[in-house]
Amino acid sequence: MSDDTSQPFLFPAIRHKKITADFDGGRITSDGGVLLLAAAERRIGMADRLARLIADPRNPRRVTHGVADILRARMLAIACGYEDADDLDHLRCDPGFKLACGRLPDTGRDLCSQPTISRWENAPTLREVIRLTYALVDTWCDSYARPPAAVTLDIDDTVDVVHGHQQLALFNAHHDERCFMPIHVYDAATSRPVAIIIRPGKTPSGQEIRGHLRRLIRRIRSHWPNTRLTIRGDGHYGRPEVMAWCEAHDVDYIFGLPGNSVLHRLLEPSADDIRVRRAETRAQSLRGYAEIRYGAKSWKQQRRVAARIEATTLGLDIRCVVTSLRGGNAEWLYGALYCARGQAENLIKRHKGQLASDRTSCRSPLANQVRLVLHTAAYWLMLTLRDAIPAPQPLASAEFTTLRNRLLKIAGRILETATRVRIAFAAACPEAALFRSLAISMQAAGP
Repeated sequence: MSDDTSQPFLFPAIRHKKITADFDGGRITSDGGVLLLAAAERRIGMADRLARLIADPRNPRRVTHGVADILRARMLAIACGYEDADDLDHLRCDPGFKLACGRLPDTGRDLCSQPTISRWENAPTLREVIRLTYALVDTWCDSYARPPAAVTLDIDDTVDVVHGHQQLALFNAHHDERCFMPIHVYDAATSRPVAIIIRPGKTPSGQEIRGHLRRLIRRIRSHWPNTRLTIRGDGHYGRPEVMAWCEAHDVDYIFGLPGNSVLHRLLEPSADDIRVRRAETRAQSLRGYAEIRYGAKSWKQQRRVAARIEATTLGLDIRCVVTSLRGGNAEWLYGALYCARGQAENLIKRHKGQLASDRTSCRSPLANQVRLVLHTAAYWLMLTLRDAIPAPQPLASAEFTTLRNRLLKIAGRILETATRVRIAFAAACPEAALFRSLAISMQAAGP
């Protein structure tokens, strides 16, 4: 049967010369930079780490695609912008992706297809999914050459809109959507993800947050028993159960604290001073800081509260945080320490918007958690690649979308002969020098 799906087509003529085109260029990949991602994956061993945690009941003599190969292909595709498993039906014969997964472009077997990907996303049991989630924490801990003296972890949740009848999906009145509300934990100082947990589409309770933190801190301390840990989150993480648990287990915290009439009454002397000074100087706004001891009815003790008070022509704006930290003044606690949590929100946007981690469309919550693990693994690949770029380079601090467009989406013709595989990249590539240096520097060291 003749192949009538590939028909030549025309572009407007230039200088009376007709321009014809067709998709018959041969073994060309549009994602030549996937080989850099493959080097990043080999450096951290993410696919092998995850594959060891999933039982494979298949007959080894009949296995075409190992679990590590399946996970590796999925992670590389996500990092390159192919977030749907359906894309593997086309990418499975792409010569660039085959090389990145350790297969020859012509004589090697094609990669796994979408049904294989979907089966393995739904295959892990509850215990295996828990181990996969813990593996993300282990990867973060292993990313440090030595245990740090202190680490601040940002915890937050984000809306993940669903479009079906997935388990755990609930209607959230605040977002006016049926959704999940997965919890993200980041080491914002280094932009590294620590843990991502799927959960129902509602605000987490104090008991739920305490349970997540208890398991997370226990895992971290199995690696770093002497590291000082600080948990940072917004107002709905500052629950009495959470603060009491942190105090009992030598974990510092700083959480947002919603305002109320009692807090405003205690802060009135400081607020009045700032208000009067603004009026006297006729400034548009004047900001100050104050510190008090405050104990809500649901608390068993008084705690340290730092407040940012801003007087403007429109009135007063008072924002408070509650903390277990004893050092630092109110200005440092709120302005420098707490406000730095805004970076975590940017990291969540990067995780969702640039790696499409909100594609949690499986019916089972276990399969959706596996997807979050795979998208987080792709996050690690992109982060490892970016960290390998020397600091003077503009791309050393670029967003993942920029890295993808400048370093990954590079066309290359791939030719396999009897003795070698040759890749010819585009001669006009703007990042050719950086690409070459990265390819050399990310190679594994010899014996």
